[in-house]
Formats: sequence, C-alpha cells, structure tokens
Amino acid sequence: MVDRIVLVGMMGAGKSTVGRRMAEQLGWRFFDSDSQVMVETGRTVPELFAERGEAAFRAEEARVLAEALSGSEPVVVSAAGGVVLSESNRKLLEQSGTVVWLRADPQTLARRVGAGEGRPLLGDDPATALVDLYEVRRPFYESVASVVVDVDGLTPHQVVDRVLAEAGIDGVERR
Repeated sequence: MVDRIVLVGMMGAGKSTVGRRMAEQLGWRFFDSDSQVMVETGRTVPELFAERGEAAFRAEEARVLAEALSGSEPVVVSAAGGVVLSESNRKLLEQSGTVVWLRADPQTLARRVGAGEGRPLLGDDPATALVDLYEVRRPFYESVASVVVDVDGLTPHQVVDRVLAEAGIDGVERR
C-alpha cells in the first residue's frame, strides 16, 4: 500500500497547495520542504541565497528531504522544485515512495509566480527564467516520477483527485 507521496515539480506547479489538501483528505502528515528549510534555518529562501549562496540552500534542501522521507508514518511531501538537481536526492526519491510530478507549462508557471517575489532564481524576467529552468529540470522530473499529472487548467481539488487516482489511493479512506 502507498503510504508516502512525494510531489515534485517546478515552482508554481501547486505542490504545497495540493500536498496540504491531499494530506488533509487522507489524514496523513504533510511536510513542505521549503517551509521546513525556513523553520530550521530561521531564514527565508531569498535570505539563504543572499547570505550563504545557492549551494548552502541546496544542502539544506537535501537535508530536509532526507528528514521528510525517514519516518514510518504516512506522509505527503512537497519537495522543493530544485531537489531533483542532485543525483543523491533523485536516488532517495526513487527509493522512498510514490513520486508524482505535477507538470505545468512554463506559461502557467509564469502566470502563477507573477513577478517572482521570494524566488531568487527568477531574477528580473521570471517568464524566461522559468522556461530555462524547466528545460534543465524536465529530464530529472521525468526520471524520478512514477506518476505524472498535468495541472494546467485544473483546480487544486481536481489535481488532488487525479494524483490519488493515478497513484491508486482511495482518497476517502483515512489512516
């Protein structure tokens, strides 16, 4: 039985919103890796980037991913968008549960992230940056995903329903 769902995808794909709703529906724990990095470091993502650099953020990202996937209780994990850049993270994801890629077109992502406030990798041109990031990350998302759900034009509730159906989980059964 599936008892661990890991949501991967680009910023703006809806990982946090969908993950929180899914965990509530299933009665499982929810773990948001970006939020956990902020809790454990006392810094926002932009602050971490500015003060310690991207490499330090990626190290924190890897640490909290391992923490999220180490427990034995059922959990929905919203993994940071760039977590797939690390080979060791990809191996951990592949071994740790049902990995769901919430796939969205870069145009959808750009509309959702707007000016990119709080997202240091987007710079002054979020739409172009998202296209570039998507091209780099797409093969990694494909390589780790056991389920792919296209989220363009769907509500969070519809995405939850599709993820649960594709993963073979009865969304009303609670643990």
